[in-house]
Amino acid sequence: MPTFPADSVGLVTPQYQAFPDPLRLACGKSLAQFELVYETYGTLNANHSNAVLVCHALSGHHHAAGYHSEDDRKPGWWDSCIGPGKAIDTNRFFVVSLNNLGGCHGSTGPCSINPETGKSYGASFPVLSVEDWVNSQAQLADVLDIQCWAAVVGGSLGGMQAIQWALSYPERIRHCVAIATAPKLSAQNIAFNEVARQAIITDPDFHNGDYAAFGVIPKRGLMLARMVGHITYLSDDSMGEKFGRELRTDRLNYDFTSVEFQVESYLRYQGQEFSARFDANTYLLMTKALDYFDPAETQGGDLAKTLEKVTADFLVMSFTTDWRFSPARSRELVNALMAARKPVSYLEIEAAQGHDAFLLPIPRYVEALQGYMNRIEVD
Repeated sequence: MPTFPADSVGLVTPQYQAFPDPLRLACGKSLAQFELVYETYGTLNANHSNAVLVCHALSGHHHAAGYHSEDDRKPGWWDSCIGPGKAIDTNRFFVVSLNNLGGCHGSTGPCSINPETGKSYGASFPVLSVEDWVNSQAQLADVLDIQCWAAVVGGSLGGMQAIQWALSYPERIRHCVAIATAPKLSAQNIAFNEVARQAIITDPDFHNGDYAAFGVIPKRGLMLARMVGHITYLSDDSMGEKFGRELRTDRLNYDFTSVEFQVESYLRYQGQEFSARFDANTYLLMTKALDYFDPAETQGGDLAKTLEKVTADFLVMSFTTDWRFSPARSRELVNALMAARKPVSYLEIEAAQGHDAFLLPIPRYVEALQGYMNRIEVD
């Protein structure tokens, strides 16, 4: 028998759920049918009142905790916070984590076979919104017989999904935990996403999104997109501490192709690794969903008025060196919730790691999250 840490959920097996009915999307199109892949940790109680939904960020997926095999070197992406006795305690909660629609890790997306053509969707896969994801997640909740989530939790793009849950289904969520996120992207954030998309789209192997038909992938474009994105996930301090101006060798080469600095080597490695495991069309979809998210738009930009419909309690958390989703953006959400007279707790955490801090086991962050989750009543 494999031996895992005592606070691990251990071996987990992904589950698949097919939805045969059409899903109407914000773009005006529909998916005739779709499938979602998800994992669960813990046990659903008799009243089905202890369910927690964990929503992933841009490049995330359903494998949030535990291990898929005895040989796994790394657990799920949020294993530090999900498990027995951890911040999201699986002795108390039944945790659901899924791969979003449009993803490339098992849920229906551009790499999937279009039943109408018998070929992969590729570029024909419709553009998605955060609201579309939440609507598909609500259908999964129906299948699992979860009428109301004890909490919906997410960081970054996952935090946007948590906010959208509170807006779209106020009667189906008791607590909204939004971490390192924003009620809409800034112009600078949209600009970074556009640079990343252009890197992919202008790759000669992109073929207007139908690269699978040519047996290639836009590897170089996806690498560059990830390199640009990764820079924004780190802080200047964390990059300086990790790499500084350290050279890979003891001399400069005085050319444009050599990898001379350690930070260059790191970024190239991140880009290469990402391009081998992620789909370019999915990356385009995810960044567009980020750009489009602006729930207050229907209220003329009045976020407080938009939030009047929510009934969930909120926990909002930010990190001091996160310049991609700065604390100012979290305070914007907090101030709007206060103006709408909604219960909200807010914590700004001192952390040198930038935006990626929400994925890391920073003691003050994890302790605060655990303190809040422990207050959630489950029958």
